[in-house]
Amino acid sequence: MLNVNQLSVHYGMIQAVKEVSFNVQQGEIVSLIGANGAGKTTILRALSGLVKPSQGTISFEAQDITKKQPEKIVASGLVHVPEGRHIFPGMSVMENLELGAFLYRDREESQAILKTVFARFPVLAERKNQDAATLSGGEQQMLAMGRALMSRPKLLLLDEPSMGLAPIFIKEIFSIIQEINRQGTTVLLIEQNAKMALSIANRGYVLETGKVVLEGTGAELLESSEVQKAYLGG
Repeated sequence: MLNVNQLSVHYGMIQAVKEVSFNVQQGEIVSLIGANGAGKTTILRALSGLVKPSQGTISFEAQDITKKQPEKIVASGLVHVPEGRHIFPGMSVMENLELGAFLYRDREESQAILKTVFARFPVLAERKNQDAATLSGGEQQMLAMGRALMSRPKLLLLDEPSMGLAPIFIKEIFSIIQEINRQGTTVLLIEQNAKMALSIANRGYVLETGKVVLEGTGAELLESSEVQKAYLGG
């Protein structure tokens, strides 16, 4: 579904991503793990067209999207939930969700999608008229994910969905990610909580200073002594 080949990204003179190659098959949950500064967020930003690679190619469903504009990438079915959630303050929960459906001119279709989002996130239905900025961190994460789902993604890019959340919300968010995946959406997940990320992943890649240094199934990486030592406190 997604094929990243020899991807490099520079910020001025600094090379943030160094010839990274990986793939995501349809129906999978794939996790990218690594320390802060390893290049994980930059990779997602390159996939969604927010930064332009200095080298390499990105193909999605056999179409080259390396130089496509972000809105065209969203329209193709690849949707990014950024780190920090980036919900729109001063706008209601409902208005935030409606912005996620900007691709759909057909009101009936967007209403049908909204119904499924409210079924998955009942708290958003309860608070649909509330200013999005007044939601708790966990509720804002649900809103960010709900807004992304409004555009009917085929592949969902999630950047640090558990960041800053209480443990009870973290468990709930990961459960929701699995449910979204079971219902047909492929997921590429970046997450500081390596144990949680790998426990739900079909496969994973470990990044260090912009390079892939290890790959395997989620179970293999959880059992890897290198991963345990670096990320799991083992």
